[in-house]
Amino acid sequence: MQEGEWYSTMKILIVHRGDTQNRRPFISEQGEALRNEGIDVQYFGILGTGATAYLSEFNKFKKEIKRFIPDLIHAHYGLSGLFANMQRQVPVITTYHGSDINLPKVLTLSRIAARLSKYNIYVSEQLAKRAKAKKKYDVIPCGIDLNIFHPIDKYEARKKLGLGAKNRYILFSASCDNIIKNCSLAKAAINKLDQDVVLIELKGFTREEVKLLFNACDIALMTSKMEGSPQFIKEAMACNCPIVSTNVGSIEEIIADTGGCYLTTFDPNDVAEKIKKALHFNGRTNGNSKIRSLDINIVTDEICSIYKNIIA
Repeated sequence: MQEGEWYSTMKILIVHRGDTQNRRPFISEQGEALRNEGIDVQYFGILGTGATAYLSEFNKFKKEIKRFIPDLIHAHYGLSGLFANMQRQVPVITTYHGSDINLPKVLTLSRIAARLSKYNIYVSEQLAKRAKAKKKYDVIPCGIDLNIFHPIDKYEARKKLGLGAKNRYILFSASCDNIIKNCSLAKAAINKLDQDVVLIELKGFTREEVKLLFNACDIALMTSKMEGSPQFIKEAMACNCPIVSTNVGSIEEIIADTGGCYLTTFDPNDVAEKIKKALHFNGRTNGNSKIRSLDINIVTDEICSIYKNIIA
């Protein structure tokens, strides 16, 4: 059987938290990349919050398995992996993204999910070490769609977004309501600057608008307390946007020695100094050329190999 023929017979059920129409972009993009390989992909979203949500959705989940008859279930995040393993008929692969390993209360449940899962994927080496993974796992960061995220002219991007041509814009990695993203540190650092900048929260934008923002802004800023392998940093690299980030997760590995990208401590003075350096850099990075190995098509091939080995 040729590889394309093999994949065309494969059926994967992707399990995640939340409405299937509003799932995390990296889950949708990975799923669509799998579909492009010819794999039959369906999604199951776990609605509600707390333990009762998982219990109340389980009968619906079993009915979906009976209807779709998947070869494999691929769960995203540890709690979804634990939920998926409540049935034992279909093998489960679980991907761990960060909060499911970094938060102590969730880590214990994620370790149970890892033991029950047929195979596990951690998006960074740090997560695998913290989870004490010893076997049946691989480290595979989520890929990025380089057809979406790529450099365009800064002022063209600003014009499309309705942003001023002469302003200094800093793109913050999430909504300031997200405690883990530590927006208070970002604001404290910006208050120490001797020049005016505009902080834009990354919330409520389409993927196309996010691409434009990375190209329009002078800096991509992440001040998170903890991370896994953040898409925000990889997408900023793909758009050649200068980066200032706390040294968490695999960020040091991602940006490596890229000019215009700076790691910082959690000291607001240090963050402010690195922002000044990034503004003084006054140009675009060569991040796109350094992030090519994380093209979503390359990552998808790695995941497909895992699927094939388990099914075989």
